[in-house]
Amino acid sequence: MVFGMPVLALPANGVVLQIGFGSNKPPYVFEAERRGLELDIVVEAARRAGMEVKPFFAPMERLQSMLQQGRLDGIATTNPYSGLHAYFSQPYLEYHNVAVALAQRQLTIRDINDLQRYSISSFQRARQLLGPAFEAMASANTRYREEGDQIIRNRLLYAGRVDVIVGDWRIISHFTQEISAEQGRLPPVTAYPLFGPTPYQMAFRYPWQRDNFDRGLALLRQSGAYREIEARYDTQPAPKLP
Repeated sequence: MVFGMPVLALPANGVVLQIGFGSNKPPYVFEAERRGLELDIVVEAARRAGMEVKPFFAPMERLQSMLQQGRLDGIATTNPYSGLHAYFSQPYLEYHNVAVALAQRQLTIRDINDLQRYSISSFQRARQLLGPAFEAMASANTRYREEGDQIIRNRLLYAGRVDVIVGDWRIISHFTQEISAEQGRLPPVTAYPLFGPTPYQMAFRYPWQRDNFDRGLALLRQSGAYREIEARYDTQPAPKLP
């Protein structure tokens, strides 16, 4: 529970919410097409609660600031580790984050602490969202960096400018396919399963927004439409594990 915010008991019908989504990160968000696995789930869950979503796209750092300034009604892809003063929904989606390195490097990475030895590129706000152990590693690692545009991670990896990238396997795999279409066949990679599934939640300004979204999410799951949305985008192959 977050204190210091007005509690409004407003009806859901006819409510329009300005919701922030991270910049282009297929298959979760196809920004130019205003669709994606994550975007579709959020829009449909809200619709079932009588709310319309107007998406706004920006890097996560900017979205967090805009929510705290009252310039957005909510943001996606967050959780309480973010430190936001907001009302968090039930988890609506799981990301499956992995560490990825070029297979030819044959790196030994058994746990998060092992990442300390390598240069790392991850997604924006990963140090807050992936838990205390990852945050400690990132804070102590002078060669750790985060990218607002997630395709940059993949480019850095294949150019040999970082040892390891960290992110959701679906996103990494999609951008690898994009880069391969530009550059030709790329060297194989190895994924290190250091993280459990990362459940993500919506963060809202007001509790009534959160409550309505949770109700719509439950209806979406019960109807079977949630799984239908997943099936439309769940096309990435499983990663090669060491």
